[in-house]
Amino acid sequence: MTRSTIRTDTSAPGTFGDTANFPAGVPAGPVAYPTTPGAAPQAGDQARTTVTIANYPDYAAAQRTVDQLSDNKFPVERTAIVGTNLRLVEDVTGRLTIGRAAAAGAGTGAWFGLFIGLLIGIFAVVNWLGIIVTALVIGAVWGAIFGAVAHAMTGGRRDFSSRSLLQASQYGVTVDAEFAEQARQALADRVEAGRAGR
Repeated sequence: MTRSTIRTDTSAPGTFGDTANFPAGVPAGPVAYPTTPGAAPQAGDQARTTVTIANYPDYAAAQRTVDQLSDNKFPVERTAIVGTNLRLVEDVTGRLTIGRAAAAGAGTGAWFGLFIGLLIGIFAVVNWLGIIVTALVIGAVWGAIFGAVAHAMTGGRRDFSSRSLLQASQYGVTVDAEFAEQARQALADRVEAGRAGR
């Protein structure tokens, strides 16, 4: 999906801005027509230039750096955490049988049933606890049925459960170029404050 912008043309006579070239019934005035991202850049459409101020092997360390910048009143909306060399890691957590699929479905259904039971129980005049328990049980039963049926319909093509993680080999903290020196100074001040507090 391409995003288009609207550009106003008030060009010389004989072009889009000239009212003499418009068919009858079209109002005079500036013309607006869409331009695509491939068009020439307009005034003020300058790309942001960023500078990497630190690299870390894990996301938590990069996050701590941004937290430190925030603590020093740095405009963190000018920062970004950029992961490079992304890879998708799927950790297999165990074998998935119809029984386990039913149990997982029962747990999900029980939570949904509890939510519905609480919602209905708010407006109940009597026996609100009975309503909540009934909704929980019904949700667990239907969740178990749907979980077992869904697993059976796979035909044994995926008999394991897993957890997917998106990992990067390196996480860089970047800032807009005009704020790079301020960011480095803020981190240096934080380090000095930490040493002084020892």
